[in-house]
Amino acid sequence: MAEDFESNENGNERGLANLGLNRWLVIASVALLVLAGLAFGYGYRQQILAGHLAAQQSMATATINDMQGQLNSLTTKLNEMTAAQQAAEAAAAQKKVSAANGTGAKAVAGKRTTAESKRLKELQARIDEQQKQLKDTQDQVAKNRADLEGSLNSTRDELSGSIAKTHEELVVLQKRGERNYFEFDLTKSKQFQRFGPLTLSLRRTDAKHMNYDVSMVVDDNQLSKKRVNLYEPIWIHTENESQPVQVVVNKIGKNFVHGYISAPKYKPSELAASGTSAATVTPVAEHPQAAPPDQNPELPKQPNQPE
Repeated sequence: MAEDFESNENGNERGLANLGLNRWLVIASVALLVLAGLAFGYGYRQQILAGHLAAQQSMATATINDMQGQLNSLTTKLNEMTAAQQAAEAAAAQKKVSAANGTGAKAVAGKRTTAESKRLKELQARIDEQQKQLKDTQDQVAKNRADLEGSLNSTRDELSGSIAKTHEELVVLQKRGERNYFEFDLTKSKQFQRFGPLTLSLRRTDAKHMNYDVSMVVDDNQLSKKRVNLYEPIWIHTENESQPVQVVVNKIGKNFVHGYISAPKYKPSELAASGTSAATVTPVAEHPQAAPPDQNPELPKQPNQPE
């Protein structure tokens, strides 16, 4: 009896433990779904906003073109009326010297001059109004363009991440907890060194023009990037990462570069598993040092490339 009671008690304890574990797994799964929904909703909202702003800009541009056409038409009419007025004034001057027509000719010329002046004033007022509307539309288009560029730049920064130009800025990015960062120091060599998810080898530097050449091993394939500028990000898509890996060099010296690798925090297998816990983040060292080169790195067979 005592043994059966103890066995039942142990079974109940294990059942409660499994129940608590399943509850935490369900909570973690729901939290991941909520975060994914929020991220999707935010991206969708930014896409809609960019579409609306682009549509507004297109409409404003069409309005400007239409008003510009009207303004050109009014300007042409004004020139024609000015030429007609000048011709009328010349004819009136000639008629003034004619004794045969006398006062009658003067009265007709005066009436024509008055009518033409009235029409010119009305036309000038319409042109001024059109120019004002055109300026207002141009100002609105400039404002919409600035808003659109700001929104797109903000969305691009949030999706792709910022570029750290110093170690302190890299520490700030690391504290966000969105990606993992691995700093590296490379000297010119044919040897490859491992940093985070990539294996790198510095082949050339140009400290005057601030660019460099680098070779990388990605998924057992050797890749080369030439004349990469300072702060220019290199995006690498790997088989084991859900998002592209970013390589940035923020310091170039003679036969020497310093930079960092930015990699996704979670792998696809970790995101797919239920109850995924936060991946371990490799902290950025306060005084980073270069990792020793691999003694015998496994490199794919590649044709000979000129150095």
